[in-house]
Amino acid sequence: MGSENTAKTIKTFQDLYAWEEGHKLVLAVYSVTRGFPASENFALTGQMRRAVVSVTSNVAEGFSRRSQKDKTHFYSMALGSLTELQNQIYVATDVGYLNNGKAEELKASAITVHKLINGLIKSTKTLNS
Repeated sequence: MGSENTAKTIKTFQDLYAWEEGHKLVLAVYSVTRGFPASENFALTGQMRRAVVSVTSNVAEGFSRRSQKDKTHFYSMALGSLTELQNQIYVATDVGYLNNGKAEELKASAITVHKLINGLIKSTKTLNS
């Protein structure tokens, strides 16, 4: 058998590995925040959900932009939202809403997404240099 080409063609933002992993993080954050106290619905729960959705939304928007400058801007915004979420994971853990195991899973996932978005930024700059 010949070697198979496993690289997939990227046609939509959903094809980006950064978006795929980010979406998994969205689902994980929604899942864990369901267990937060109802009094947090408009506070930490809402902040964490908005931040994580902002990550994938900015990756999607960056994908649709034509210029390197615009792509980089939105991918950088995604990193900012991701960093905000990382801080919120610490807060949720420190106040007792997240156990250490679940917090570590979320942190590891966030680090993966961070690396993937950084890769998008680097590849965008490389393609347009």
